Amino acid sequence: MTPVEFDYLRHFLKKKSGLALSADKQYLVESRLLPIARRVGAANLGALVARLREPNSEALAMQVVEAMTTNETFFFRDKIPFEHFRTTMMPALLASRAATKRIRIWCTSASSGQEPYSLAMILKDMGAATAGWRIDILATDLASGVIEKARRGSYSQFEVQRGLPIGLLIKHFTQVGDQWQIAPDIRAMVQYRPLNLLCDFANLGMFDVIFCRNVLIYFDEETKIGVLNRLAQVMAPDGFLALGAAETVVGLTRALKPIPDKRGLYAPDRSAESGVGMMRSGAAKLTLVAG
Repeated sequence: MTPVEFDYLRHFLKKKSGLALSADKQYLVESRLLPIARRVGAANLGALVARLREPNSEALAMQVVEAMTTNETFFFRDKIPFEHFRTTMMPALLASRAATKRIRIWCTSASSGQEPYSLAMILKDMGAATAGWRIDILATDLASGVIEKARRGSYSQFEVQRGLPIGLLIKHFTQVGDQWQIAPDIRAMVQYRPLNLLCDFANLGMFDVIFCRNVLIYFDEETKIGVLNRLAQVMAPDGFLALGAAETVVGLTRALKPIPDKRGLYAPDRSAESGVGMMRSGAAKLTLVAG
């Protein structure tokens, strides 16, 4: 792969997914895209790039983006956000939404479903506290392949051993051959759809809880600012945003503020000027691409 071809792929991936690859990541691109080149009959990565440049290459483009997307996840990953959900977010929302008895939750980068299903299991085990409530969980991801796996709700022994307490495995899963199938009532609590965070998502409506964990770390600063400001616009005024352990809103936006003593948890800051709180006046523009 020539430097020109690598540079094209870097710009292509940035435009399509927000993924910001440094100049020393050529080995990563080659290792992940060579199998695609072989699968589609391209002699090498140069030939693959040539195909990407052709009209009507959307299907190939999606394969390339999905191959470069990191889909590392497991049940109750990092624990703390789920404890915040159980002990901070839900008690506050059950009190403030008592009149409507409705809560909307969005997992923005759901991968193969372990995060939204972890939330669903917490809600299910709350029992009488949520009886009569309508609690919707929307789970989205850029990669349509992992969305299909999430919909199936079938996991290997290795996958269920990563973060899932044995009690919840016994309670909410059934072994089918060498796979573990999540219970139909848990599956029914989550709606899946493909979505690119670089696209306009205002049509999704407003959310009380948003989990957007371990995705911003792959974006450059301008893209982070754009995504965070647009997330703030679809959050209820008293809603919650959970980010990954290595992510923050500090120094990026004034539309969101940290919740004291709750690591990784943020709330809308409606006192921010203009409601979007850009830290830099030039950061308002973000190229939107079809997901």
